[in-house]
Amino acid sequence: MNFIPYGKQDITQEDEALVIETLRGDWITQGPMIDRFEKSLAEYTGAKYCSALNSATSALHVACLALGVGQGDIVWTSPISFVASSNCALYCGANIDFVDIDPKTYNMSVDALSEKLAIAKKENKLPKVVIPVHLTGQSCEMKEIHKLAGEYGFKIIEDASHAIGGKYLNQPVGNCKYSDITVFSFHPVKIVTTAEGGACLTNNEELFQKISRLRTHGITKDPGLMKGESHGPWYYEQHELGFNYRITDIQAALGVSQLKRLDSYIDKRHEIAARYEEKLKSVDVELPFQHSDTYNSYHLYVVLVDAEQRLKVFNKLRSSGIGVNVHYQPIYQQPYYERFNFNPKNYPHAENYYNKAISLPMFPLLKEEEQSYICEQLKGCLS
Repeated sequence: MNFIPYGKQDITQEDEALVIETLRGDWITQGPMIDRFEKSLAEYTGAKYCSALNSATSALHVACLALGVGQGDIVWTSPISFVASSNCALYCGANIDFVDIDPKTYNMSVDALSEKLAIAKKENKLPKVVIPVHLTGQSCEMKEIHKLAGEYGFKIIEDASHAIGGKYLNQPVGNCKYSDITVFSFHPVKIVTTAEGGACLTNNEELFQKISRLRTHGITKDPGLMKGESHGPWYYEQHELGFNYRITDIQAALGVSQLKRLDSYIDKRHEIAARYEEKLKSVDVELPFQHSDTYNSYHLYVVLVDAEQRLKVFNKLRSSGIGVNVHYQPIYQQPYYERFNFNPKNYPHAENYYNKAISLPMFPLLKEEEQSYICEQLKGCLS
């Protein structure tokens, strides 16, 4: 049995053909493929506006900036996520804090958020922005979080890096019905890829315009937004300090082609998840819980094992050629975050999750015999 990674991209001849066509065309950096990719994303999700960027990290950063996050502001997110979910606030000079996770979904707990908000209001320390993270591809309880936003006055960025193709209340994740901005990731291990890439979706035109400027050095070429009189057709204006966070036409071409298979990818991931559930139902592991309001995109398939056995199981599976992983170590445990003096006791469910979690391989090209081998090896580790 060859080594089985936890995730893997699927690049087809159709993908290659569109990328090569773009390479041979007139545009390889900023060109029509980006607009086509953005329109496809907006159409798929139902959001009004989409701005593609070179990574989800960049997208999170400019999303915070577009919502006015700055020095001394407070941003809350989930501790169980990649560090980009909180780093984006630090880039803006804001203060970061975490909300403990729900013990079943592993997403931000609505109860913990509600309790933390009530305390923060009394202390005059309410967050400016809350960033719920759709871990593994299962949406957070966005309707309830949106209701709290109305009560306490914070903005919402959905970190949906795992969740393109997923649904919440039978609507596509990314439609921004319950958030100001949604961020997607197109890293190679994600559901669809642009090699590296991300996107911000929103229903607010002003936010869209600001995000689009921030990804391009703060520059606009739109005559309707000019503050001065044009000097000629070459004229542009820098209105704020932005960044070079632009995606390329080559990457967008890959994304355009990949998006055509998004639904089939999600169907395949559900087939794989169903086989895991069947094959592991008698094994001493905790299988993923699926909230009735969500349709999981299954970027990841995380099981929980006994904390005392986790390292042994992990090493045994790796030595058997199975590329299991752990998603994620609580962000506050990272050495860089030690300076902020977070108390792990404030996040008991995150601590419990991290001590038990193992991500099993999950990607559309995973063969049924490979999956059977994974389950047999896992069962052998725990017998």
